[in-house]
Amino acid sequence: MNTNLQPIDVMSPGGNLDAYIQAVNTIPMLSADQERELANRLYFDGDLDAAKQLVFAHLRFVVYVAKSYAGYGLSESDLIQEGNVGLMKAVRRFDPEFKVRLVSFAVHWIKAEMHEFILRNWRIVKVATTKAQRKLFFNLRSAKRRLGWMNSQEVSHVAQALGVDPEVVRQMEGRLASHDESFDASNDDDDSLSPSHYLEDSLEDPARLVENNIASSLDRKRLVVAFKALDARAREIVQSRWLTEKKSTLHELADQFGISAERVRQLEKNALKKLRLSFDT
Repeated sequence: MNTNLQPIDVMSPGGNLDAYIQAVNTIPMLSADQERELANRLYFDGDLDAAKQLVFAHLRFVVYVAKSYAGYGLSESDLIQEGNVGLMKAVRRFDPEFKVRLVSFAVHWIKAEMHEFILRNWRIVKVATTKAQRKLFFNLRSAKRRLGWMNSQEVSHVAQALGVDPEVVRQMEGRLASHDESFDASNDDDDSLSPSHYLEDSLEDPARLVENNIASSLDRKRLVVAFKALDARAREIVQSRWLTEKKSTLHELADQFGISAERVRQLEKNALKKLRLSFDT
């Protein structure tokens, strides 16, 4: 067999699903002998035309499988497209020595591709990541016998039947019952619980950031002007007491200027008052 066999260019559902389904249903089905002959040609001789015939003859089966996943709210065309990929993978790996029909072998590959597509697209946040969760996701709805939340007995029954822990069943039931929420409510209903409301960071609002930057710039300019308006001694006191890493004490400044510590405190108080007044005007 040619291991470099590339995916075959099959018909795509495109925008007209009904026409696609009608087209694939007109493709003749293969008898067991015809299928075996084509499989032998592909497996032993790498015959790509045989592979194409095998794929085309089973496209209707992909459509049939896709319809069984209609309840997940995803496009049937997309499901068929993914299933066709699985079908091509199955044809490429099919060994006629298996002594089974291709459809029995391919169903695993077809469903695997559809399952992966559903798990990727059913919710914004992936609902099933572990093997147990993935198994439960595709079996829980069919295992539930009624609408509404399951009771403890039903949870235990489902968990035992599917080989998972009861807690996993509860978690998945909650995920299946949930829905994606719009980030920003687009209707007239109360949007106080929408993510855009409780995730909003007012500090990062662009308009407010610009406003704060402008205000800070103006404040700095006012401070510079007001600071220059002080006399030299007052500027030195404020500088030494507030604007340096190692701040001077009142007594150190009193010794420096030859005045009392109380006088230094008064000068500092008056200078700070003048600076504050510059922001009030």
